[in-house]
Amino acid sequence: MAGSAGNKDRFSTTTRLRLLGEQTAARVYRSQTKRQARRSRLTGRAALLALVVCSLIVALAYPMRQYVAQRADIAEQERLLRDARDDAEELRDAKARWRDDAYAERQARERLHMVRPGERSFTVPDPEGAAQRRAEQGRADRPWYSNLFDGVDKADRVSRAGPE
Repeated sequence: MAGSAGNKDRFSTTTRLRLLGEQTAARVYRSQTKRQARRSRLTGRAALLALVVCSLIVALAYPMRQYVAQRADIAEQERLLRDARDDAEELRDAKARWRDDAYAERQARERLHMVRPGERSFTVPDPEGAAQRRAEQGRADRPWYSNLFDGVDKADRVSRAGPE
């Protein structure tokens, strides 16, 4: 009879409810443990991923800064090269112009006030207009020797005044 009592006890409502509660509790506990394990793994993975990303950013920051700086230097050097080529082209044009005898003669007449043999050169002074013209005319527009003599006269005046 003991076996039938054990059988009876096994199928009683109270026993079944208790077993069902224990099984449910075990399932809930297992699912919570799995979720917590998944969360902790995900958190650990996320932390590792964040660490790797930050390391990459730090590792690449300096080379990227160098790259950008070098690109700016290259662009500046290319601009300087274009400017130098433009200047060289202008100098080639000027050299070609100066090889022309007519151009060289015209420049000698304008800049140096030279004349051909047998020609006469006249300089007509205009006392009223000369002072006004000199005031209006900049140093660049005057002949070079006028600027030279003005500089010598100014230095002479300073040296005669002496130190104060």
